[in-house]
Parts: sequence; structure tokens; C-alpha cells
Amino acid sequence: MLELAGIIILGILAQWVAWKFKIPAILPLILIGLLVGPFATLLTSDGSKLIQPIWDGHKGLFPGESLFYFVSLAISVILFEGGLTLRRSEILNVGPVIIKLITVAVIVTFLGAGLAAHFIFNLSWPISFLFSSLIIVTGPTVITPILRNIPLKKDVSAVLKWEGILIDPIGALVAVLVFEFIRVGAGEEFTLTALIEFSKIILVGFTFGFTFAHALTFLIKRKIIPHYLLNVVTLASVLGVFVLSDLFAHESGLLSVVIMGMVLGNINLPNLNEILYFKESLSVLLISILFILLSANINLEDLKLIANGKAAILFAIVVFVVRPAGVFLSASKSGLKTNEKLFISWVGPRGIVAAGIASLFGLKLYKEGVPGAEYITPLVFMIVLGTVLLNATTARLFARLVGVFLKKSEGILIIGASKVSRLIAMYIKNNNHHVVLVDSNRDNINKAKDLGLDAIEGNIYGDQLNDNIELNDVGYLMALTGNSDINKYAINKFRDQFGENGSFRLITSEEMRDPQNNPQEGLFSHTDDYYKLIELAEKYPGIQEIKIKNKKHYKTLIDITNDDTDIIPLFIKENDKNIRIISSFSKEMEQVDEGNFLAYIGKPIDIEEV
Repeated sequence: MLELAGIIILGILAQWVAWKFKIPAILPLILIGLLVGPFATLLTSDGSKLIQPIWDGHKGLFPGESLFYFVSLAISVILFEGGLTLRRSEILNVGPVIIKLITVAVIVTFLGAGLAAHFIFNLSWPISFLFSSLIIVTGPTVITPILRNIPLKKDVSAVLKWEGILIDPIGALVAVLVFEFIRVGAGEEFTLTALIEFSKIILVGFTFGFTFAHALTFLIKRKIIPHYLLNVVTLASVLGVFVLSDLFAHESGLLSVVIMGMVLGNINLPNLNEILYFKESLSVLLISILFILLSANINLEDLKLIANGKAAILFAIVVFVVRPAGVFLSASKSGLKTNEKLFISWVGPRGIVAAGIASLFGLKLYKEGVPGAEYITPLVFMIVLGTVLLNATTARLFARLVGVFLKKSEGILIIGASKVSRLIAMYIKNNNHHVVLVDSNRDNINKAKDLGLDAIEGNIYGDQLNDNIELNDVGYLMALTGNSDINKYAINKFRDQFGENGSFRLITSEEMRDPQNNPQEGLFSHTDDYYKLIELAEKYPGIQEIKIKNKKHYKTLIDITNDDTDIIPLFIKENDKNIRIISSFSKEMEQVDEGNFLAYIGKPIDIEEV
């Protein structure tokens, strides 16, 4: 009981440490597991581990093969969640570079790392390529914490983010297929019988995953499952498919749940986000327990296998040769510059799927007596820990060295995606600034995306925006909703993260009637609120520009906008298309130069009058 409670407590503590210090959770989890496992044997009087995953006759959590069963079920849930995130439309929309990263670069890693493992450690070809298949994946859980506080161009962040999301289930699928081929062939010497068994696993895995995904969809759409049971029924379905698939074709369960997740993620399924959120929460708990257990289960003898120069050479080849080769081949003839390719090559930390599946497959193959299987787990853990440590400690410095670190964040985050927000966002985008809209209203978000705008469906009261690495170049914050409480909350919560160059919100109706109570973060005008903006957007659906001749001319224009209720000034556009947001708080004349433009919403200003 003490060991089990300790694992859960230490796991959640590791998750908190990762959140606090903005590092991937897998790092403290594996380190804790090693400390209470193999390293603890150096300190205890009887040479035992503080946490013994497998029962050894007097101590341990899982007797017999129970650990394998638990790991298999936990990995099935984690892989199912990974499959849910793989959307066909997203693959088509992310661009040729990312598509090549999850195809061309995967092949380069598979072949390059496999060859390196074979010749450096003299491993058999099947074991070498199983190792290489396990280190294909990066994953959002390790990429996001590393990049969260590095201001990068949107394109670079997007490439790394989508590679991590899309490659998780693809890498898992490749690893499962290679493992099944080894397991079937090990006893049959890769004869025709082995090939038939392998084909059976593929057939059953795809058939069960596809069939049960559609069956669950049918039950949900027909509302046969009550809403309060939706998440737990989905969990039960995943575990049921995993076990049932294994009964028909041994070891086909992981393939089935990956396919099931992929199919469900690409069906127009009601409440899919609720299922995904539940699986994410469950995965956090399972990952916390799993990686402490798996790390603790490693023995000192396993670590001694890789405590030599060969492991360092393999690590160097994977990180400094194989990864850059895959990236540069994938990004050839793309819009990415050489320094951006170098940075993407540098940031390739391996994550949860690699470590989890490696432990499961390594343990199973070692138990079956496959030669070289004892190297799988320590080698993959070495790559995981090494890449996470390297990237977590050097990514920011390397970004500065190669020149992809943004010295000033010029992107603009707009809270609210109403019609007036979309008008303003289109103007900003057309003037070469990165702009992102956030709204909890799906219709507003879809309308924004139809216009080609970056838009995120999310609730500002949650933590979704904090983890979005594509917002790393945002330095301005504009709260443009019709709810003054939301606007104030957004400013208070995100001022430091997204508003380092300026945070603004629309004034309230009460503040509009009291010009002396003009808030410092007031936006555009101290005499116009959200409802006035909406009214003008309906009457004049566009943003007007008028060229400023000099400061006197600008003062005249501002006087006109103050007197005319059908005009609200928005921005000063400089000669280089740089945009400056007009604040309602400004008591002094804006610094303007000849040739600048005043951008406003409202009726056209008669040039002859000014």
C-alpha cells in the first residue's frame, strides 16, 4: 500500500515540478523512478529498491506478469488518446514541410538509427530497427514545455508543434508493426507461417479498430449512452477492444486501439472534445504512475550495458546526424531559412510514447529470450533523457545563436472573434502582422478560419492558451468581447505572457459615461464601447485609411473622430506597415510622421474637409 500510494504522490509531484519549472514531465518522472529503483540499491542495507515493481518473493507491487498487463493497458489508453489527435484535415492543412517530416524524416530516422545501432552495438537487424522505430516520435508533451517561453516565428513553432502531434500515433504504429514482426518471426525464423501470423495481426488490428470505432460512434450519435457515462464507456470500450483483439490475434491490441483512436478522431462525433479532455486527464495519471514504475524496474546491470562510449556515439549520431538529415531533406525547397532548419534539427526531444512502448516491448522480448532485447529499454531511455535534457537546457541559447529568437514580439492576440474582431484581425493580417483570435463560440471561430485567420476555440478561464507554442511571438493583447468582466479578466491573466508591449481592452458603458475614469488599458476611444463598434461594423463593414500630412493634420483628424459618432480611430500605420494601437488613455498627441495613415472604422472622411 505504501509503495502504491508513494508512486501516485511522487508522480503528481513530478507533474507539478514540470509545470512549475516549465520542463517536460517525463524528465522528473524518469529521474524519480531511477532514484527509487536502481540507484536506491546502492544505498539500502540489503541492496533492494525502494519501489520494486515486480514481486521478487518478499516485496513488490505486481506478481508474475501483472506488470506487463498493467503497462499494456496503460499504453493502450495513451495510444488511443494519441490516435484521437490525428485529424486528416490537419495533415492536409499543415503544409508540405510537416507532411515530409512525418514521412521522409521518419524513414531517415528509421534507417539511420537502425544502421547505427546495428554497427555500434552489434545488435541483430530486427532489434536495431525496433530501436530506431521507437525513437521516431517526439510528441507535444515534451516539445511544448521546452518552446513555451522561446519567442519564435509562427512558422517555426507550427512545424515543431504539428510534427509532435502527428508523429505520435504514426511512430507508435510503426513501432507496433516492427515489434509484431519480430515477435512472430522469432519463433518461426521468418518463414511463411511467420508472415501469415504477422498479416493476421495487421488484419485483426485494422478490422477491430475500424469496426469498434464506428460502433461506438453509432451508440453516441443515437444517444444510447447517457452523457454522464460517455467518458467511462469510451474507456471501457478501449480496454475491451484491446483485450478482445488480443484474443483473436495475440499482440494485435495496441494496433487496434491506435486505429480506433484515429478513426474516431476523423468522424464528426458529438462530444469528441469531452472524450479527449477526459483521456488527457487520465493519461496524466497513467503516465505519472507508468514512468516511475518503468524507470524503477530498470536494474543497474541494464544501465551498465550502455555506460560506455558506444552509447555516446549512438546518441551523437541520432541527434547530430540523423535528425538534421531528416529535417533538411524534409525542408528542401521550402520557405524555411537555413537557420530555421538548424533550430528545428536541434529541437527533437523524444517523449512518452518512445519510453513507454520501449519498456513494454523490451520487457516482453527479453522474457521471450530474443537476443539483444535487453538493450532496447536502456538505449531508448538514454535517447529520451539525453534529448530532453539537451533541448531543455540549450534550446533558448541555440535559438539566439542561430538567429531565430525574436527580439521583439510583434504578434497580436485578440480575445473575442465577433464580426468587428474579425474585421480588425483581417486589417492587421493584411499589414503583415501575426494575429490570433480566441473565442469559446465555435461559429465565430469557424467564420474566422473561413477568412484565413488563425483562430483558437478556447476558454480563457482554462490553461489552453498557456500551452500554445504558436503564440510565442505575441506581444500585444486586445480584449474585444462584449463582456466587460471577461475583458478585465483576460487583461489581468495574460498581461505578462502576451501583452509585454501593450495590453488593451474596450472600455465599459459606465467608463464611457465617466471620461474622468478612463482606464489606462482603454482601447481606441474613451467615448465608444463594444456596442458602438458593433453598430459601426454593421453600417460600414470595413476599415478605412486616410493619409496623414503632418501633426497638425493628424490633430484635425482626431478632432473630427471625437466629434463624429460614426467614426472610431483604431491604429496608426507607419510607412513600413508597422501598426500602433491607439489607446483611449493617451492624453498626448500620438507620435506621427508625414506619410503615416490613420486607420479607423466608420464612415469615409471627406478629404477636402481636412
